[in-house]
Amino acid sequence: MDHSKSSTSLREAALRALDNAYAPYSNFRVGAALRTSDGRLVTGCNMENSAYGLAICAETLAVASAVSQGLTGFEEIAIATEDSEPTPPCGACRQVLNEFAPRIRISSYTRDGKEASWTLDELLPHAFVLNQSRGRM
Repeated sequence: MDHSKSSTSLREAALRALDNAYAPYSNFRVGAALRTSDGRLVTGCNMENSAYGLAICAETLAVASAVSQGLTGFEEIAIATEDSEPTPPCGACRQVLNEFAPRIRISSYTRDGKEASWTLDELLPHAFVLNQSRGRM
């Protein structure tokens, strides 16, 4: 698949998801589009709650939606915001992405055309990984 074409469709999907964001408290709306290893696109948007701790980030919602469909291999995620600069995922979302795709490419876009990209390893160089040998004594 042509990477530039697939990145364009991923960016457009993230911008469409941004339109569905529910952020009446922070007014920081986020859309995300995740491309799975088999080429499918899964979207998410942030969803706030008056009990702030119950808010769900767009990236986490996209991952949860994909996992609920049995999809766990991810290649790239696009994030779209209305901010003046491209925004990377928060720390919690970085850890969620690491669970399924430690080598995922992350691209961030603004409505006015600014963009930036990173690898997850650049944003989360020392991710938490549960020690599988724990409990074996």
